[in-house]
Amino acid sequence: MNKAIVKTNFSFPGQRSKYEGKVRDVYHVNNSLIMVVSDRISAFDVILPEGIPYKGQVLNQIAEKFLKATSDIVPNWMLACPDPNVTIGHFLEPFKVEMVIRGYLTGHAWRHYKAGNRELCGVNLPEGMKEHQAFPSPIITPTTKENEGHDEDISREDIIETGLVSREDYELLEKYTYQLFQRGTEIAREKGLILVDTKYEFGKKDGIIYLIDEIHTPDSSRYFYIKGYEDRLNNDKPQKQLSKEFVREWLIEHNFQGKKGQSVPEMPAAFLESVSERYIELYEKIIGEKFIKADTSNAQERMAKNINEFLIDN
Repeated sequence: MNKAIVKTNFSFPGQRSKYEGKVRDVYHVNNSLIMVVSDRISAFDVILPEGIPYKGQVLNQIAEKFLKATSDIVPNWMLACPDPNVTIGHFLEPFKVEMVIRGYLTGHAWRHYKAGNRELCGVNLPEGMKEHQAFPSPIITPTTKENEGHDEDISREDIIETGLVSREDYELLEKYTYQLFQRGTEIAREKGLILVDTKYEFGKKDGIIYLIDEIHTPDSSRYFYIKGYEDRLNNDKPQKQLSKEFVREWLIEHNFQGKKGQSVPEMPAAFLESVSERYIELYEKIIGEKFIKADTSNAQERMAKNINEFLIDN
């Protein structure tokens, strides 16, 4: 199995800073951002010790497709993708919230609901729902965006009252979130998939709001298969899904939820390979094209060459 890309350490002309996120290494070069999407994987806000081969390429190339497919709704940060693992775009001031939108009672929302709660981020949840059931209409359940540690659920009212985002900007973020989710839902449906929930991040430059980071990838989104959805729901069976949730479920089964005192279980090679295959499967399903694996034998050299060529030309 090809080696995963888990760390980069580039130095570019005009480089101002480097930020290592859970998955992305972000280089601020002149007035642009160079985002290298690694094969690192996180769950419960913890970076797991093993990377997933081709995961970064899958995320980067799905995001590229969806950024292009939604640019008529909201401008986005992307300028170019000079390498399978790299996107270069505008340097923006990010909003300190993530716009999470849910069409179904699944994952975190279900765990919250199952515990007896009927309100999430200030949104009232209907009584009598079952796991994976569709909400009457999609709901927005924002979180704070923390540089370290856990992102926290937060309500619309608290975001505005605390000044995290102005009312005017927040209303635009909500509008864009609903529109992006509708577009993603339509594209997924054409491919036999249900876009269950997702998150969007936004930034601002010269008074204009831009969509930033990734969109509709298996790290930021959850997908079910349309085929068999109703039967599985009616018979209380798990949904067949394409997302990172199955990694969380595997970790929960092995007694890890990122809580104090818990240790990340050893991840066998067969499990890592199965995760890689799931990411590739989602790419091929949602994009409708065969996934072409990039040469990972000299990934660092390949990325550096492609990025530097772009910087010289631009």
